[in-house]
Amino acid sequence: MKKDIILCGVGGQGILSIATIIGEAATRANVNLKQAEVHGMSQRGGDVQSNLRLSTEPIYSDLIAKGGADLIISMEPMEALRYLPYLSKDGVIVTSNKPFVNIPNYPEEQALFAELSSLPHVVQLDIEAVAKDAGSARSANVVLLGMAAKYIEIVSTEALREAVATIFARKGEKIVEANLKAFDMGANA
Repeated sequence: MKKDIILCGVGGQGILSIATIIGEAATRANVNLKQAEVHGMSQRGGDVQSNLRLSTEPIYSDLIAKGGADLIISMEPMEALRYLPYLSKDGVIVTSNKPFVNIPNYPEEQALFAELSSLPHVVQLDIEAVAKDAGSARSANVVLLGMAAKYIEIVSTEALREAVATIFARKGEKIVEANLKAFDMGANA
């Protein structure tokens, strides 16, 4: 079994934290993992993207070929569309439905959502609102991971949930509980 995932968004949204959580779950499950990142860490609001390849067999490349991604997990809807050429014909997009307008020529929202709606396998949610309902506005990325959990398949939803607890453990029990609640709300959305 394999799962090729593109994680994308803009700087500061927590894409690399999602990659870390999935990586932790995959490592615990003895799943092979390769990751390649492209990010402008010094530039908050810049493009952040990560190729994450998971497999029960050896993986020889850390990059996903065009048309090869099984899943795009995106914190920002325009970023999901940016990586559309990489999505397989049966691939799924899991994305926030709230634009993060960080460039002057950001597409018109109506056109953006019309294009997303025209695709066969798209799951959208106002992850920021769900994160606030969970009690932690900063956990929108974990809400998104919860939404995507059932599509990852190669590691279980429970393994991802356990990885959330592990990754946030150093920040204290309140942060762990807030992120677990956000994950659960995303998984049940």
